[in-house]
Amino acid sequence: MDELMRAVVLTAPGPVSNLEVRDLPIPSPRAGEVLIRVMAFGLNRSELLTRLGFSGDAVTYPRVLGIEATGVVAAAPGGEFRPGQQVVTLMGGMGRTIDGGYAEYTCVPVSQVIGFSSSLPWSVLGAVPEMLQTAHGSLTVGVDARPGQTLLVRGGTSSVGMAAAVLAHRWGLTVIATTRDPGKAESLTRLGVDHVLVDDGHVSDQVRRIIPAGVDGAIELVGTGTLPDTLRATAVHGTVCLTGMLSHQWTVPDFYPIDYLPAGVRLTAYSGDAADLPAEVLQDFLDDVADGRVRLPLGQVFGLDEIRRAHEVMEANQARGKLVVVTRTEDLPR
Repeated sequence: MDELMRAVVLTAPGPVSNLEVRDLPIPSPRAGEVLIRVMAFGLNRSELLTRLGFSGDAVTYPRVLGIEATGVVAAAPGGEFRPGQQVVTLMGGMGRTIDGGYAEYTCVPVSQVIGFSSSLPWSVLGAVPEMLQTAHGSLTVGVDARPGQTLLVRGGTSSVGMAAAVLAHRWGLTVIATTRDPGKAESLTRLGVDHVLVDDGHVSDQVRRIIPAGVDGAIELVGTGTLPDTLRATAVHGTVCLTGMLSHQWTVPDFYPIDYLPAGVRLTAYSGDAADLPAEVLQDFLDDVADGRVRLPLGQVFGLDEIRRAHEVMEANQARGKLVVVTRTEDLPR
């Protein structure tokens, strides 16, 4: 008889009631795959979009959601990782074309597994992989941020926005971040944000009062609805990177570049994969968190049986940091 694990299964697109905790067989890894004992996983907006039915025909149901997971190696037939080694995994079709991280075990290609070593709690470690990968890629690939520059993070209280602010502050940039909720401003200030703006739809005016020439770079996490205003907040020869779609607005209708783009402002986009997160970047970040040099934007931590409540918090935009689920009750913060 197959050994069983507990997993969160999305039975079909729809409400949180379609998320069910079930017993499933533990996957059997083949050569080129790694079986990971999942200790924690972060929640991401893309999983919410999948649950709501916005991920297209690529997703079949029932499906174990989760585009990331953190844990230890249970088996690696090819010997690429040793049993018990701490690892993270992310992207590569997780939670869409293959079962993802919302489970006690997940089986993924070895190419999307990254090793690390840390004594941080699993509830903290589970917050890091996708958040760090997206923030790091947006800054390096999308914006090409450099020390001494100015950066606008539109959607600053999202987990990626907070991580981008942390990294940018650490790299010596002046950081401006937005929030629609004035009550969340203090959480951004604690992360090292230099200027917190309440997003009234006209952030460019507020930015220009602080930096008349506009920012050197901007990360757009809200979506295409706010993108024109973010472009207007950016200096000539500055760069805006479209990374997120918190507003669920994905496209620009009737896009006419000459009217849409301010003269000399560059527009890029970022959507990365595990290969975009170097192991040394992950390890250095975790070491800095452990030593207190970096404040991790951690939100609420839930148990596996609380997955519906966790999705409700995410859908209602009530999170004040990265939402994390741990698979063992003993790893819940006390």
